[in-house]
Amino acid sequence: MISHALSIIVNELNNFLAKSFNAQTPQVKLGNIAEGFASGAGATGLSRDMVYLSIVNIKEEKTLKNVPNYVRNDVTLRATYENPPVFLNFMTLFTSTYTDYTNALLMLSRVIRFFQFRNSFNQDNVAPTSITNSSPVNDADKLETFKLIFDIYSATMEEVNYLWATLGGKQYPFALYVMRMLDLKFKAIQSESGLITEVVSDFFHKQQV
Repeated sequence: MISHALSIIVNELNNFLAKSFNAQTPQVKLGNIAEGFASGAGATGLSRDMVYLSIVNIKEEKTLKNVPNYVRNDVTLRATYENPPVFLNFMTLFTSTYTDYTNALLMLSRVIRFFQFRNSFNQDNVAPTSITNSSPVNDADKLETFKLIFDIYSATMEEVNYLWATLGGKQYPFALYVMRMLDLKFKAIQSESGLITEVVSDFFHKQQV
C-alpha cells in the first residue's frame, strides 16, 4: 500500500512536469537515496539527473487512534468487528540529483510549485493511469480508497545534518514533505453479531410476601 501511494504521487508529478514544462521523459522516480549513485560500468546504485522520492521516517497519527472497531450494517442488522486501521504520517524526501546545480535547483522548484497549488490527492482527483501505472501486482497491496495530504516540513540545520549523515552521502538540493494520512487496513473480520434493535423496559417490583 505504501509503494502504491508513492507511485500515484510520482505519476501525478511526472504528468505535471510533462504538461507544464514539456518534459519528454519521467523526471521523478521512487528510490532510496541512501543507496548512493552508480559511478561506472556495472556499478550498482541510482542514476543521476533525476528527482528521487524516498521515505525517511514513519510516525503513527495518535489523534485518530481511538476509532470504533466495528462496522454497523442497518440493512442486514449485523455488526462486524475488525481491528481499526493504522493512520500514518510519512516524512518524504524529494532529492534533486542533477549534476548541473542550476538544473537541480530548477527541478526542485518545480516540485515545490506542484505541491504549492495541489497538496491533496484522492481516487477522484487523480488520473486513472496514475493509479494503475506501476501499481502492485497483488490486489491486496493496492489502495482501494485513499486521501493523501502533503505539507512541507521546515527542518532545522541540526535535523538536516542528522538526516544526511544517516543517509550516508553528500547533501543534494532537497525538500521535505509530510504525507498524511495513509490508513493501512487489511480486511479481516474478527467476529460478527446481531444489532440490538429493541430494549425492553417493562420492569416492575415484586410484591413482598
